[in-house]
Amino acid sequence: MAQRLSLLDRFLTLWIFLAMAIGVGTGAVFPQLPKLLGTFSVGTISLPIAVGLLWMMYPPLARVKYEELSKVGKAWKMFSVSLVQNWLVGPFLMFGLAWLFLPDMPEYRIGIIIVGLARCIAMVLVWNMLAEGDNEYAAVLVALNSIFQVALYSVYAWFFVTLLSSWMARGSGVVVAISIWAIAKTVFIYLGIPFIAGIVTRYTLVRKKGKEWYDQVFVEKLSPTALIGLLFTIVVMFSLKGEYILALPWDVVRIAIPLVCYFLIMFTISFIMSKAWNFSYPETATLSFTAASNNFELAIAVAVGVFGINSGEAFAAVIGPLFEVPVLIGLVNVALWAKKHYFRQPQVEVATVTLPTA
Repeated sequence: MAQRLSLLDRFLTLWIFLAMAIGVGTGAVFPQLPKLLGTFSVGTISLPIAVGLLWMMYPPLARVKYEELSKVGKAWKMFSVSLVQNWLVGPFLMFGLAWLFLPDMPEYRIGIIIVGLARCIAMVLVWNMLAEGDNEYAAVLVALNSIFQVALYSVYAWFFVTLLSSWMARGSGVVVAISIWAIAKTVFIYLGIPFIAGIVTRYTLVRKKGKEWYDQVFVEKLSPTALIGLLFTIVVMFSLKGEYILALPWDVVRIAIPLVCYFLIMFTISFIMSKAWNFSYPETATLSFTAASNNFELAIAVAVGVFGINSGEAFAAVIGPLFEVPVLIGLVNVALWAKKHYFRQPQVEVATVTLPTA
């Protein structure tokens, strides 16, 4: 199986560390940078951050094979299980872990909850490929989750961050109320616009150049630029929060604990659930990595758009990919080990030919 990864994909964790270091260093060397960046703002929207966020969202949404959605009916059982894992089990699991590990840190807790609501639509294709999952079904699940995020993310964010969290915080005096319209506006800007652009780009270029050229040439060149957008966003964000990060390293550890627990638990639950339903290994791997991965690009965009670039929510969201990448790479090896020990390998029948005796 060919496994082609760009240098950005292979060393993503290292690139994120370097982007953080460059951001912190830039903020230390140029303390006037936050004030300078503040001049490039429209209302509460920082234009440099907006450019980075929009660009990192556009390539994965242009890569989605929306025409594959017609295949949902042919494998309804698999896609039904995926919807339960992604839109019921996952959000409630991250919500519980956020409250368990960060009961005294509401900003970080909300940032973690926001991450848990964003289902992966980009890097999951890489994890699925490396784990030898079903690439066709993975493409359909990505398309399905893209549609659901556009339709439901703002409602989910309001429910978990405002309504459900207010019930949990009753009597503590800590209640965070955000408007569903504020979230919807942010989701439209940072998900809706690149979503529409991705659909228009795909259908326009496929019609003009053909599907093979689009998937093998255009997408191959466009996809790595999403990570460049992510790294640019991290540099800008950390340049504004450098002193804060260096002063509170323990906060990074506390944010990492629920995230890592989520990746491990969600993968395990999905893997066991899929195996119990007698899915094949490729289908099980696809379901598990789709459920365990998160769309940290969208989470960062929502946290920045709703709470501001200097918020604890944005800080918690940007920490996400730093830990998701190494954990998911480890889970790829776990999946391949499980394939060898717990799944029957297809038997290859060898035809025998009896030669006539002289």
